[in-house]
Amino acid sequence: MFMLTLLNLAVFAALLYVLFRLRRQEHSLARQVFTGLLLGVAYGLVLQLIYSSTNEAVLDQTLQWTNVVANVYVGLLQMIIMPLVLITMIAAMLKVQELSSMGKIGGSVISLLVFTTVVAALVGILVTVVFGLSAEGLVEGEREMARAEALQARQGTVADLTVPQVIISFIPTNIFEDLTGARDTSVIAVVIFGVLLGAAALLVTREKPEQEERIRGFVDSTQSIVMKLVGMVLALTPYGVMALMVRVLSSAGLGDILNLLGFIVASYLAIAIMFAVHAGMLTLAGVNPVNFFKKIMPVLTFAFVSRSSAAAIPMNIKTQIEKLKIPAPIASMSASFGATIGQNGCAGIYPAMLAVMVAPTVGVNPLEPGFIMLLVGVIAISSFGVAGVGGGATFSALIVLPAMGLPITLVALLISIEPLIDMGRTALNVSGAMTSGAVTDKVVTLEESGAAAEAGEAEAG
Repeated sequence: MFMLTLLNLAVFAALLYVLFRLRRQEHSLARQVFTGLLLGVAYGLVLQLIYSSTNEAVLDQTLQWTNVVANVYVGLLQMIIMPLVLITMIAAMLKVQELSSMGKIGGSVISLLVFTTVVAALVGILVTVVFGLSAEGLVEGEREMARAEALQARQGTVADLTVPQVIISFIPTNIFEDLTGARDTSVIAVVIFGVLLGAAALLVTREKPEQEERIRGFVDSTQSIVMKLVGMVLALTPYGVMALMVRVLSSAGLGDILNLLGFIVASYLAIAIMFAVHAGMLTLAGVNPVNFFKKIMPVLTFAFVSRSSAAAIPMNIKTQIEKLKIPAPIASMSASFGATIGQNGCAGIYPAMLAVMVAPTVGVNPLEPGFIMLLVGVIAISSFGVAGVGGGATFSALIVLPAMGLPITLVALLISIEPLIDMGRTALNVSGAMTSGAVTDKVVTLEESGAAAEAGEAEAG
């Protein structure tokens, strides 16, 4: 068994060396990430086919070591999230001309995130009805039943969740605690603290001009150091993506996937439709969607394999600023808010599909206009609530289904294929965040241009 594990790790090391050679040959990061994705898929499937049914002990030992690469990479990303968000927001505030513009940016980003989540819910309903998906007939195995009991116990943590409570949780009462990521709303709390601290710094520079050079110099130097650190970590993305993909593909239950293939296909169709919706919004805003998605593909690839919108924040911000040329305030807000509010995949598509599937089992017609309107409304509100409890799609379902008077058992029944679908949902979440940033950039630019034009006309008159 030891020799087989050693052989597997030797192959994994050889694949890492292939990626290293690509980097030495100065291939683009997008090509490196895509190559890492393909290598991870291929090697994960090989491990699945060879060991999943014959020698799972060897597979487990192999994954323990390959997961070192995956977990170290994700850990490094988590390490840089808070410093990046904090210094980016402070630096962004020092560059604004009017503090009121930050309110416009935040309002635009959040409005777009909630709007796309509502559209995602309608898409989820439509796809579920077209495919004729239903919760009836799904077999409850031992693993699913155990999961159902655990979810039933955890449902209490979200049963009494209210929007005012969620809003209060955004306030950073202890910034040092939030800088450790101790709370599910820590990212938003750090954004708020960064905005306030940056606003205070901006006011000081205006009240005491003699300190402006020192303040701006310190912030610019700190931001340069943090961005260099971000670049160092992101250079490891191809290796992390490959290791993450090996874990996903080698541990997925192929039998479970085949049994619930209809739900998988329907889910990914809904995800694809929402990507098309994002493309349409970009087109209306005057952004070329082909160029947009080409530039953000490394971010979407990482989100796909990591299944973490929060972990993608550093790459999200960096890509928006450097590739899409979106101002730092917009990039920071869209990436941070998009990781916790109005997630198109987790808070929109998923709970809508589950509600429509479960409704007939309790005698409710999911096609009734009243049911659809209520469901969409609950999803829109809960898209804020998910940020307060964490857990992504699962907790979103735990909020929406009971609010609609529906049982939560189906959440447990889909555990076998959850990782596979969650990859696509997470990529959609990140796409929604970046789309809100790009559209907000155009909206703010148009408003500023219009205000400048009006001012010019007034002066001329």
